[in-house]
Amino acid sequence: MSYLANNIRYLRNELKISQQKVADDLMITRGRYAKYEDAASEPPLEILMRLSRYYHVSIDLLLSVDLRKTPLKEILQLSDNRIVLPITVDSEGENKIEIIPHKASMGYLTGYSDPEYIESLQSISLPFLGFGKYRAFPMEGDSMPPHKNGSYIVGSYLENLRDLKIGETYVWITRNEGITYKRLTAIEEDYLELSADNKLYEPYPLPLHDLLEVWEFACSIATEEFTKEDFDLDSQVIIGLLADLKKEVKNLKKEI
Repeated sequence: MSYLANNIRYLRNELKISQQKVADDLMITRGRYAKYEDAASEPPLEILMRLSRYYHVSIDLLLSVDLRKTPLKEILQLSDNRIVLPITVDSEGENKIEIIPHKASMGYLTGYSDPEYIESLQSISLPFLGFGKYRAFPMEGDSMPPHKNGSYIVGSYLENLRDLKIGETYVWITRNEGITYKRLTAIEEDYLELSADNKLYEPYPLPLHDLLEVWEFACSIATEEFTKEDFDLDSQVIIGLLADLKKEVKNLKKEI
């Protein structure tokens, strides 16, 4: 375990959090966690698994690679830097699409790598999607028209960040926001820029260290009927005008 102590200290510092915070989240004492960072003691397998899930780095990498010598961005892009993705299959061995419920969507942040949690989810089958691992996520708010609040976005699991494409939409699983569906507009060294299709919302950065999972848009499931207004160009023009007005007001406030 020659790399473990340095690696977990490095990862904690990258997240800018205290030993007490990590210890509380791991449900151990700060003193016990400090001994792991100081290499004064070696964690048992159960704690190793918790550390792996907490920092979202595989046990193999924690123990065998000096993460300080490898940029965090590259570590995040390694195809094997992922706890095995739990999936469910039907009686014929075909993948089922697990549905993340609206009311319990925040529970996905702690259960996404737990096979028991995944098995507890309801599932559907959409044969036309073809090969891949898919999952259905709840859509909330009005940021991505014409998809309405209450709809579901079915995403295909993206194994490698190198496959991200600017201009495409993805379901992003993050530490801070939880589940969000946005369009990728830029890829920077330490962060991604995401934007809503509703121009009333400003683009914003997503730090790479906050990113847990990415699911590429595959299809959507509407729970409400679309109306003419959803595709009315005049409505889209008005939205754009309101967005421009919002920016002008913001600039005026800065000048005052």
